[in-house]
Amino acid sequence: MSNNRRFLLVLVAVLALVAAACGGGDSTTQTSAQGGEGGGEVTVTGSSTVEPISARVAEKFNQDNPDVAISVDGPGTGDGFEIFCSGGADITDASRPIKEEEIQACEDAGIEFIELKVAIDGLSVVTSTQNDQVECLSYADLYALLGPESVGFDNWSDAQDLATELGSDTEFPDAPLVVTAPGEESGTYDSFVELAFGDIAEERGQEEEARPDYQSSPNDNVIIEGISGTETSLGWVGYAFVAGNEGAIKPLPVDGGDGCVEPTEESISSGEFPLARPLFIYVDAAKAESKQAVADYVDLYMSEEGFGAVGEVGYVDLPQDEIEATQQAWENRETGTREG
Repeated sequence: MSNNRRFLLVLVAVLALVAAACGGGDSTTQTSAQGGEGGGEVTVTGSSTVEPISARVAEKFNQDNPDVAISVDGPGTGDGFEIFCSGGADITDASRPIKEEEIQACEDAGIEFIELKVAIDGLSVVTSTQNDQVECLSYADLYALLGPESVGFDNWSDAQDLATELGSDTEFPDAPLVVTAPGEESGTYDSFVELAFGDIAEERGQEEEARPDYQSSPNDNVIIEGISGTETSLGWVGYAFVAGNEGAIKPLPVDGGDGCVEPTEESISSGEFPLARPLFIYVDAAKAESKQAVADYVDLYMSEEGFGAVGEVGYVDLPQDEIEATQQAWENRETGTREG
């Protein structure tokens, strides 16, 4: 069992104990029961990539605050913003910065948010450990295999002509191409398309999107199962799901123009890995003011102990100056986006 999954299971167990102690008989895994007298509750939604960090912080928080019920759910960054900007959550996790239309939705609902950068991720291109026919993929390769002109390609070799046209010298195997990856509701989808082949799509007059004909899931553990279960699979996930499933899947080095680089903590932290990206939480400013449990949870998130959760679940720590900037933004309750 991966560390990420273990953290989430522990969190569910903690919430179940809280519900039992409070006498509640109607709770679900998606929405925790009301906290005990004086305890309160915190609702976190959004990115499945950031979910393990928020769940780990929740676990730490409940060690000293067992009467606070914390629900952490990961339907995806886009779905999370939709819930958050309609007032349905106190906090939303995000694996990309908030979009203009999402800012507008929050404004229309009268919701001011505090944007807090919490970690660095490396979008990892993955295949089965049994796949010894592919060793590195360039941006051109990724576009040819996964981009908007790849619809119907069900064999790696089907993408050969397009990749060659784009200047690639990679030789694709004559083998089934089975893609399992995040869907459009995911910030991991948005970030991957933008970073890996958004420029190529724009230059060719194509929509900046991935091919629609693949098995998509908002659940990263389902993606891992799909990748590991097919010998010549292909997909992408956040780095923590690679670190937490070592031996089950194979991360592929990516050539962003300066040679092949494997996703590692060091290459992601240094920026050498070309598919590195920041991770965020967005806090409803009014709920942080009116709900003490929300403010206390984010206080822990912004502490040394809270930032320690980043490495514990397999992501990469922010540089110290960025940690301090995030802490300052929270202390000042600075609203709006700084990433636009």
